[in-house]
Amino acid sequence: MRPQIVLFGDSLTEQSFRPGGWGAALANSYSRKADVLIRGYGGYNTRWALFLLHHIFPLDSTKPPVATTIFFGANDAALLGRNSERQHVPIEEYKENLRKIVRHLKLQERSPAMLIVLITPPPVCEEGRDAYARSLYGENARKLSERTNEVTGEYAKACIETAEELGVRFINLWSKMQESDGWQKKFLSDGLHLTPEGNEVVYQEVTRVFNEAWLSAEEMPYDFPHHSLIDGKSPEIAFQQKCL
Repeated sequence: MRPQIVLFGDSLTEQSFRPGGWGAALANSYSRKADVLIRGYGGYNTRWALFLLHHIFPLDSTKPPVATTIFFGANDAALLGRNSERQHVPIEEYKENLRKIVRHLKLQERSPAMLIVLITPPPVCEEGRDAYARSLYGENARKLSERTNEVTGEYAKACIETAEELGVRFINLWSKMQESDGWQKKFLSDGLHLTPEGNEVVYQEVTRVFNEAWLSAEEMPYDFPHHSLIDGKSPEIAFQQKCL
């Protein structure tokens, strides 16, 4: 059986299998080599994600994933007293929830070398969020942004600190995207969610981290022989060797 790569997160992960999505691009890269599974839950924060751990990553699994990305924080960083305060998770609890997720993954005895990658939330364009709200609600749109880039940056920093503390790899998406001029509209469709260009940044960063570890798609074998290796007269020869 092919190894599995699980993408665990909120809507930024759930939407990643849409056309131009980073999850779809990753699945294409690992085609016939590993199965990329999307476990994204729009609107979820790390507090709610904890309820899913034993369902998505059962400790008695005979085949846990070889790699897992953990991409939460955009909703945890929602501000108290604003429209999305229901999703807010205090920053220290956010860090502790990330610890619980990572420790749960490390408990899977059959996959002690699982590659775990924490991804920070992307930056937030407050003007983009406000424009999106006005497009939906007109004059009834909220007057104050439910998220700010400054506060989201604090959660990104907390994500990185937790990754370093636990000895797992991380992607600083919040900083990476802001290295480009015009990132607000180039990478974000509504001030929060990703454009195709934003998805490409995530894909490139995940691929970079996977390659730096031990999970380069180019170096992985196919699950079954490439068609060029199959003899038309004696096809069984190509299938006599195990491919994985």
